[in-house]
Amino acid sequence: MYKKNAWESYTKTDLKKLEAFAKDYRAFLDNGKTERECVTTAVSMAEKAGFRDLDQLIREGAKLKAGDKVYRNWMNKSFLAFVLGEEELDAGMNILGAHIDSPRIDVKQNPVYESDGICYLDTHYYGGIKKYQWVALPLALHGVVIRKDGTKLTVAIGEKADDPVFYISDLLIHLAQEQMGKKATEVVPGENLDLIIGHVPDKKAEKDKVKTAILDYLKKEYQMEEEDFISAELEIVPAGPTREVGFDRAMLAGYGHDDRVCAFPSIQAVLDVTGTPKYTVCAAITDKEEIGSVGATGWGAHYFENTVAELYALTKEYSELGLKRTLANSRMLSSDVSAGYDPNFASVFERKNAAFLGEGVCFNKYTGSRGKSGSNDANAEFMGAVRKIMDDAKVSWQTCELGRVDAGGGGTIAYLCAKYGMNVIDCGVPVLSMHAPWELISKADLYEAYKCYGAFLENAEPV
Repeated sequence: MYKKNAWESYTKTDLKKLEAFAKDYRAFLDNGKTERECVTTAVSMAEKAGFRDLDQLIREGAKLKAGDKVYRNWMNKSFLAFVLGEEELDAGMNILGAHIDSPRIDVKQNPVYESDGICYLDTHYYGGIKKYQWVALPLALHGVVIRKDGTKLTVAIGEKADDPVFYISDLLIHLAQEQMGKKATEVVPGENLDLIIGHVPDKKAEKDKVKTAILDYLKKEYQMEEEDFISAELEIVPAGPTREVGFDRAMLAGYGHDDRVCAFPSIQAVLDVTGTPKYTVCAAITDKEEIGSVGATGWGAHYFENTVAELYALTKEYSELGLKRTLANSRMLSSDVSAGYDPNFASVFERKNAAFLGEGVCFNKYTGSRGKSGSNDANAEFMGAVRKIMDDAKVSWQTCELGRVDAGGGGTIAYLCAKYGMNVIDCGVPVLSMHAPWELISKADLYEAYKCYGAFLENAEPV
C-alpha cells in the first residue's frame, strides 16, 4: 500500500527543486558535524529569514502578536523557532521535533598520553555505535575548549584539504586470527578507540617526548594548556564532506544523517512559512537523543515547556492552565529517521512494513522494541488526519516499523512529547547503515520530508 517510487513522479522542475534543496542540506550537514555547529547554522538561517531572538525580547519586555517570528538558542546545543499564528496559543501548535546529536567518539577530560613513540587522546564513545566501524578512517576533531582564563576556543580540524586528520588504528589482518574469531561487539574494545594525534618527539624533553611536543604545539597554536582539556567538549567525527553516491548521484553518503536529515527540513519548513499561519508553528531541534534525551539540553529537560511559557507570557497574561492547554492541544511530527530496507540484510526486516529508499518520507506509528516497549504508539485518529494531509499535498509517503518484531528496535523523543497529552507520530527519512560513520539516504526522501513538514505545519488541525 502507498508504496510508489518518488523519482518516477518528478518533473524537470521538481528535479531542479530537489537538487537545490539537497545542495543546501549538504552544506548544513558539512558545516554541522556537532550539535553546537548545527545550532550556530540554524541561528544564522533564522536571523536571515527575519526571526528575532526570544531571549532579547524577554529582556526588553516586548509583546508579540500573530505573524511574529522568534527563535531561541538553548545553551548552544538546542534550537527552537516559532511563527505565531492567528489562533490563540491555547488552541495548540503544529510542531516539528528533531535531534541534532549523532553517534560519535568523545575525548575524555584527562586524555593526553604517550605510548611507545605515539601520542594519543583517550576517548569514550557516545551513543550506539559498532566500534569496529570507527577504526582505520580519517577522523576530524570538532568542539570547544574553555581556557583557564575563561576564553573560548572553537575547534574544527580535519575538514580542509590541507588540514591534518586523526586516526584510530586497527590490527593488521596478518596477526588478527584471534581477533577475527571474536564477536563483533568484542573485536574493538571501547578502551582501544584512542585517537592518534602525533609522533615527532621533543629532543630536549627527558620523558614523554612526543606528548611534550604535542602540548607545546597546542600552547603555541591555540594558547591551550593540558589542563584546559578538563573544560573542553571535543568530538571525534569522520573527516570530509558529504558525497553523492551512484552514477545517477541520487543518494548522499555522509556523517550525521541521523537525525540532521530531519532537523534541516524541519528548520527550513518553519523558516519558509509566509504570512501568518492559522496555528503557531514550531521547529524544536534538540540534543542528547542518542543517549536517552537526558541533561539540560535533551528533550527530557523542561526547556521546551519553559520556552512556550515565555512565549505565552509575551502574547497574553500568563496562565499555567493556558500553558497546559497549549501543550495538550498541540500536534507534532517527531521528525526522526527510520531504518531503510537493506536487501543485503533482508532477514531483519518485515518487507510489508519496511521503509524503502526513494519511496518517500516514512511514518512509524510506533517505535520501541519487542512489545512496543518505550513507544509512543500514535492513535488512529491522528494517523488518519496526517494521512489526509499527505495525500492532499501530493507527498510521497510510506509506513514502516524499525525491523522485524523481536529483531531489535529503537526509540525517539515522541513518547516524551506525548506526555503533555499532544498527538505525536514519528515521521522521517529512511537511512541505510544507520549509526555508521557514513550513512546513506536518498535525495528523494529528503525532499519529500521537506514537503511533508511544510504541509503538516500549514494544514494540521485539532483531532
